[in-house]
Amino acid sequence: MNILVTGGAGYKGVKLVKKLLDFDYRVTLFDNFMYGYEPVLHLVENKNLEVEKGDIRNGIKNIQKYDVVFHLAGISGFPACEANQTSAQQINVEATKRLVSELGKGQYLINASTTSFYGKSGDICTEESIVDPVSMYGTTKYLAEQIISERENSVNLRFATIFGPSPKLRLDLMVNDFTYRAVKEGVVVLFDSYAKRTFMHIDDAIDCYLFALDNIEKMKGQVYNAGGESLNYSKLEIANIVKKFIDFKIIDSDIKDRDVRHFIVSYNKISSLGFSLKRTVEDGVSELIKLFKFYDSYSHFKTI
Repeated sequence: MNILVTGGAGYKGVKLVKKLLDFDYRVTLFDNFMYGYEPVLHLVENKNLEVEKGDIRNGIKNIQKYDVVFHLAGISGFPACEANQTSAQQINVEATKRLVSELGKGQYLINASTTSFYGKSGDICTEESIVDPVSMYGTTKYLAEQIISERENSVNLRFATIFGPSPKLRLDLMVNDFTYRAVKEGVVVLFDSYAKRTFMHIDDAIDCYLFALDNIEKMKGQVYNAGGESLNYSKLEIANIVKKFIDFKIIDSDIKDRDVRHFIVSYNKISSLGFSLKRTVEDGVSELIKLFKFYDSYSHFKTI
C-alpha cells in the first residue's frame, strides 16, 4: 500500500509516519518543514520512505498514485490560528478543498479533525451534536471536515486534545503546557478551571489512525469522535494529576479564558467498532516530566 501523510513532520505526523514504516508501508512524508527538519532525520534512512518538501496550498504532485492519504497538514490550535487568520483559512480550508478535488474516487482519505468545535455547551457531545465553534481554529477545522465529508471514501476523526512527547514537540497543548510550567516555573495559572474536555495520549491517537486504516471499509463516509470517556477531565483535574508527580502551586484565576471549550464527549460510536485507549493522563505526565527535566524550549548554544 502506498500512503501519503500531509503534515508528516508535525507533532502527530512524524509519529504516524514512523508507525506506518514499522508496518512496512511505503510512505511519502509531505511537509513544508516550517518548524525544522530535525524531527524527521531519524526516519530518512528507511528504504520505504520518500520525503517531499512543499506547501499544501500549491497542491501535491502525482497525488493520484497514493492508495491512502492521511491529511494532517494545517495550522493547529487556538493561538496559531488567531495569529494567522488568513493562513488558517487558506491552509485549513482552501488547501483541503484543493486536496479533495484532486483525489480520485477510489482513493481513501483519513482526516485529522477535532472535538474543539463542540464549543462551550457543557453537554455530552456525540457525532450528531450541534457544532458551535468558538475560535478560528474550530471554525476552519469544521469547514474542512464538511468538505471532506462530501467524499464517500473518507473518514473524519474528531480527536480529543492530544498530549505526550513527540520528536516535534508541542507545548501549547494543555497537559504538555501544564506539565512544562510545573517543572520549569513551579506554578500553573488556571482560567475557567471548571471547563471540561477530553484528552488522549499521542500514541493512542496514532493507534486510532491505524485503526481507521484497518477498518476503512466499515468507517468510510462517516465522522467519529476519537478518544475515550475515561479521559474526560476539567482543567483543575488535569492540574491535580500533574501535582501527583511534582509539587507546584495552582492559581485558580477568575479571569476568563479566550479559548472557551467546555463539553464532555461520547466515544460510543468508535468504541463499538473495537477501538479503546491504552494510556492514561498519568502515563503522559510521567513521560513529560522525564523529558522536561532536561528539555528547554528556548535552548541555544551557550558559551563553553
